[in-house]
Amino acid sequence: MNHASKLAVAIMLLPVYFYRACISPMLPPSCRYSPTCSQYAIEALKKHGPLRGTMLTLKRLMRCHPWGGSGYDPVP
Repeated sequence: MNHASKLAVAIMLLPVYFYRACISPMLPPSCRYSPTCSQYAIEALKKHGPLRGTMLTLKRLMRCHPWGGSGYDPVP
């Protein structure tokens, strides 16, 4: 990853870290997958960069609902 991509990933991770530190503790556990959706987002962005990491994260978030699947779903 080049410097611009690393910077973009760092900026994109800020809201995820904020969610994990400030919002998630106030909510009941609801993610149906392991790793959790926020951890998945962190791993996807760090491993695949801003574009593919975002696409993988969005696909995962769209699958995480009461009628969706569950279980172990690692970042490809």
